[in-house]
Amino acid sequence: MASRVFSSELLLLPVAAAAPAAHDGGRRRVRRRSPAIHPGRQELASHSMLPASEFDIQERLDGLTNDVQEMLVHQRRRSSTASGGGGRERMASVDHLKRLCIDHYFQDEVGSAMDAHLEELAHGGALLDATLAFRLMREAGHHVFADEVLGRFTDDNSDFSLAYSKDIRGLLSLQDISHMNIGAEASLHRAKEFSSRNLQSAIKFLEPNLARYVSQSLEHPYHVSLMQYKARHHLSYLQTLPTRCIAMEELALADFQLNKLLHQKELQEIKRWWMNLGLAQEIPVARDHVQKWYVWIMTAFQGATFSRYRIELTKIATFVYIMDDIFDLASTQEERSCFTQAIKMWDFAAADSLPGCMGSCYRAIYTVTNGIADMVEREHGVNPINHLKKAWAMLFDGFMTQTKWLSDNHVPASDDYLRNGVVTSGVPLMFLHLLFMLGHDVGKDAAELIENIPPVISCPSKIFRLWDDIGNTKKGLDGSYKQLYLKENPGLAAGEAEEHMRGLIASEWEELNRECFFFSLSGRSFPAGFTQAALNAARMVGVMYGHDGERRLPVLDDYLKMLLF
Repeated sequence: MASRVFSSELLLLPVAAAAPAAHDGGRRRVRRRSPAIHPGRQELASHSMLPASEFDIQERLDGLTNDVQEMLVHQRRRSSTASGGGGRERMASVDHLKRLCIDHYFQDEVGSAMDAHLEELAHGGALLDATLAFRLMREAGHHVFADEVLGRFTDDNSDFSLAYSKDIRGLLSLQDISHMNIGAEASLHRAKEFSSRNLQSAIKFLEPNLARYVSQSLEHPYHVSLMQYKARHHLSYLQTLPTRCIAMEELALADFQLNKLLHQKELQEIKRWWMNLGLAQEIPVARDHVQKWYVWIMTAFQGATFSRYRIELTKIATFVYIMDDIFDLASTQEERSCFTQAIKMWDFAAADSLPGCMGSCYRAIYTVTNGIADMVEREHGVNPINHLKKAWAMLFDGFMTQTKWLSDNHVPASDDYLRNGVVTSGVPLMFLHLLFMLGHDVGKDAAELIENIPPVISCPSKIFRLWDDIGNTKKGLDGSYKQLYLKENPGLAAGEAEEHMRGLIASEWEELNRECFFFSLSGRSFPAGFTQAALNAARMVGVMYGHDGERRLPVLDDYLKMLLF
């Protein structure tokens, strides 16, 4: 057994050969590469070799989109006459499109394929078919339950059959869905243990490219990792296979390059705004991490049509970090109280009564927030400024609570600290701005959203606070969740407290999955872009706080090089 080597071919999902080129009725024909499968291991040109101008890239992207569209149509036609294999082929293509983050170009074909084949494969296919169908159905909001899909792959004791322990493709897909637990899904807990154990033990017997892919999948599980980051790794793996769909790969590269140029432009605009604002010079103790603030927003909220929203939300994120520093490092309790009262008044003239740097910050917050409210009114016909200023007041009250604990020598309960930490994370404030930007009809529910933060917002907030505190070394009475939990449980070691916190993070992920995949059960409905942003925010936390043994952030460094530079 030790000599057995698993080949990359085991992971190769089927992709159709090219459809014949359609006659254009005399119109000018565009030269493009065939979307056919191309044997051989030659690498595609790197993204640095793509056309330099946005116009050229966009023109190339349009041609490649047509190529891939023809392939998908050809698959659909063939599936109508195929017996069983057609559905598997179409779902494999949908999976590739999603993993490469280019499925948004083919929404009709993706929807058609899913409607036609998901139920059939989820309840009648092999392990790979069933788990892939389960993942796609759950991502699309179908109420599909793991026990119903996975039961036929387990024995009388609900353990997975050893017959699947060498099924690398099936195990990888099983590993993917194991992170989509909505709580109380014991079969997904067993799926994670079974797939992790068998994939890990198989790595040393796999050929190198497949071994790297499996290791990367275990280290950065699909559902809880950044989609753009995973897309680049998936593309790199596809480029090593002997059978490839060149058009799909080149489309992913062109889309990636176009987004990269857009993100670079957005970051430059934000840097200019920040320099012109002058707060970095006026408040030397405050953080000056514009790039980091932008990356949070860039990751959470994607799509070329939302460029202006990303820029404005980055400004809100910037103010959250600056306010945190002012409250911690550059103000007295009396000054903080005056600042909070001014925010609640929401009057531009109130800035004149505040100390220098606070007055400047107040004017900037007031101007940017009112600008966003005016933009929402122009685009959606409603001005949300009354709700937005209440959200700012809630954030400032949260900061005041923290500083009052410190000034009164009060040690809060860990639960109280975490509850307040949800507010001071700034996530509820930013997501309320986003809701209005997306045109969501919050209406009379707006006040409740501010006062009773729904799980789709509180879960990423708690994940953020807990991850931050796991690696937090700061001291003081406001401390961190870990310090407070150890004080409440004096017999525990620091490692046990961290294990408890990781358990809380896992629970928050389960609740977030429930909100995003089973949203109708929560009694609220949010736009798809909003729930996706909530998932992405939670995914980004591990990147921002995933320190290695030397307190470095290797994934973040890799991510920045990949997406911005």
